[in-house]
Amino acid sequence: MSETTTLTNVKTGTWGGGKSPFSISYGKLMMWIFLLSDAFTFSSLLVAYGFIRHSYASNLVTPWPSPDHVFNHFPFLHGVHLPLMFVSLMTFILIFSSVTMVLAVEAGHRMAKKEVGMYMFLTILGGIGFLSCQAWEWTQFITGTHEGRMLADGSIFHGANLQMNQYGPTPFGDLFFIVTGFHGFHVLSGVVINIIIYLNVLGGTYEKRGHYEMVEKVGLYWHFVDLVWVFVFTFYYLI
Repeated sequence: MSETTTLTNVKTGTWGGGKSPFSISYGKLMMWIFLLSDAFTFSSLLVAYGFIRHSYASNLVTPWPSPDHVFNHFPFLHGVHLPLMFVSLMTFILIFSSVTMVLAVEAGHRMAKKEVGMYMFLTILGGIGFLSCQAWEWTQFITGTHEGRMLADGSIFHGANLQMNQYGPTPFGDLFFIVTGFHGFHVLSGVVINIIIYLNVLGGTYEKRGHYEMVEKVGLYWHFVDLVWVFVFTFYYLI
């Protein structure tokens, strides 16, 4: 085989370029790489939570509080003990928004502009609803309950901050703010991106391109955010 023939085979063969790795576009591949790196970050936070909580397993002075006793409130039902019901509602809202995102992606494959817009709008509402619920939950956590916590000097401390909380060890409050806050930032970012994509859908941007791949890419991010919340809900609230 001549040198010219070899070079021709290289240029037109597997190593000749112009081939999408894993049969997906460059944009999707980069989104998967970003999500993988982000998964390591969330995994580190949850592993740290597990180690810190385990270190308080035998601490009888300041035991780790039971989440169902801390997160037992519900809007407009003051004084009623409803363990984890509000957090479960938040989880349902976020999972439902993931369903509407799936429907938006499916409609994009059919080039159904109106359906894509409708389901994207519902997804945005779900994200805003989740963030609103989280804001209310943070408010309740920060302001605390009327029982409060007795300090060494005899005073009563209510609520929580990064230095102290009435519920138990300081790391309990710290991890709550860090883990749920970091996830909430991801949800907020997703809502902003979804709004941008929604406006592009209404403007016919993807109709002109001939595909709705951008909807699919932001859908990957949104599903990741929903999946992470399932782990946060399991590790922080249920276990």
